[in-house]
Amino acid sequence: MKIGLLTQWYDPEPGPAALPGALARGLVARGHDVKVVTGFPNYPTGQVAPGYRIRPRMVEELDGVEVTRVALYPSHDDSVRSRVTNYGSFGASAALMGVRKAFAGIDALWVNYSPVTVAAPMLAQSWFRRTPSVVHVLDLWPDTLTATGFAGSGIASRAAVVGLNGLCNAMYRAGSKVAYVSPGVGERLRERGVPESKLAYAPLWANESLFTPRERQTERGFGVTEHDRVLLYAGTLGRAQGLEPLVRAAARLRDAGLVCLVAGSGTEEQRLREVADEMGATNVRFLGRLAPEEMPTLMAAADVHYVSLNDDPLARITMPSKLQATLAAGGSIIGMLSGDAADVVADSGAGWVCRPDDVEGLARVLAEFVAEEPAAVAARGVAGRAYYEAHFSLARGVERIESLLTEAAGVAS
Repeated sequence: MKIGLLTQWYDPEPGPAALPGALARGLVARGHDVKVVTGFPNYPTGQVAPGYRIRPRMVEELDGVEVTRVALYPSHDDSVRSRVTNYGSFGASAALMGVRKAFAGIDALWVNYSPVTVAAPMLAQSWFRRTPSVVHVLDLWPDTLTATGFAGSGIASRAAVVGLNGLCNAMYRAGSKVAYVSPGVGERLRERGVPESKLAYAPLWANESLFTPRERQTERGFGVTEHDRVLLYAGTLGRAQGLEPLVRAAARLRDAGLVCLVAGSGTEEQRLREVADEMGATNVRFLGRLAPEEMPTLMAAADVHYVSLNDDPLARITMPSKLQATLAAGGSIIGMLSGDAADVVADSGAGWVCRPDDVEGLARVLAEFVAEEPAAVAARGVAGRAYYEAHFSLARGVERIESLLTEAAGVAS
C-alpha cells in the first residue's frame, strides 16, 4: 500500500517524538511505500535541530521514507501563546503546503492526533481526497490541556475547550478507525459517542534502538557506588509528573543507602530542588537534561526506575511512554500511579505501585526496595521485559496499525 503518516513530531526529535519514525520504518520493512508530512524538528528545546532551517517546505528521504517538512513556529516553552502558535502554525502549513503534494495517491493515512491542530490537514485530506484514515489518539484532547495547566479557567479558555472538542469530534467522524493507547481512553471515546465499530486498541511501543536490556557495569558512573541502591527518574519535571512526593519520601531514607537520580528538566525543576534542600534530601541528585545517547548508560546504572503521574482524572487513563521504555529496557519499576498505568505495573510483575500523592505509601515502597535482594529486584525487570514483548513491542504495534490501515483502505490482507 501507499501509506501517509501525518505527525507534527518526527525524527530526529527524541523521546515520544521518535515513535512515528519507528512506525514508518516498520511499515517500509513490511513492503509499504510510506510518505510523511511533519514539521521542522525543534522538540524538546524549541530550537531548530542542527542541519535544518525553517522554510516553507522541504522534502528529504530518511531510511527509505519520503519526509515532507513544512514551516512552523518553533517553540516548546511554558508560554500558552507560543505553544498555541507552534501547534497552529504546523496545522496550517501542513494543510496548505504539506498534504496537497505529499499525499496525492495514498491508499490510507495514519494520523498522530496530538496536538489536535493536526485536524486541519487531516480533514483537508479527508474532505478533498476521501482518503481513509486511522486517527491514533496518543494524548486525549482537550483533556491534556487541563491536566498540564494550559487551559486556564476564564471565559476565553472555556470557549477554546469547546472549540477543541469540536475539532476532536470532527476527526472522529472523518476517521475510518480511531485507535487508542489505553483501555481508559477507549472508554472515554465511547462516552463521547465514537462508534464501537471504529474503535481499536493500539498501545504504543518504546524506542527499541535505545531501550533494550543491558548488563550493569561495575563502574556505574553518575557518582554512584557499587553499594548504593539507585532509583532513577528520567524525563520531564513538570506538573503532570507529580514528583514532589518522591523527594519527600526519599528524604526519609537518606541514611538507608538509597540514592535517587533525577535526570531531565521542566517547569517544576527549581521548586523540586528547593523542596530537596528544605527536606535535607541529600540523596536526591539532579543531573539536568542528558543527551538521548547517554540514556542507556544511565538506565543501566539504576536498580529501579520511577514512573509517576499526578492525581488528575486524566492520569488514570494515561499510559506514559516512560512505562513502555522501562519495560523494554528490562528495568524494575516503582510507580506512583493509578488506573491503567498502575494495572500494567501490577500485571507485568515488574515492580511496586502506590497511590499518587501518598508520601507515606511511597516511603514504605522505597524501604521495601532497599531491603529486597538485588537479584529479586532484577527478576522483576526480566518479567517486565517479557510483558513488553507480549503487549507493547514495536513489531506488534506495526502489525496492529498495518491491519487497521489495511482495513480502512478496504484492501485484502
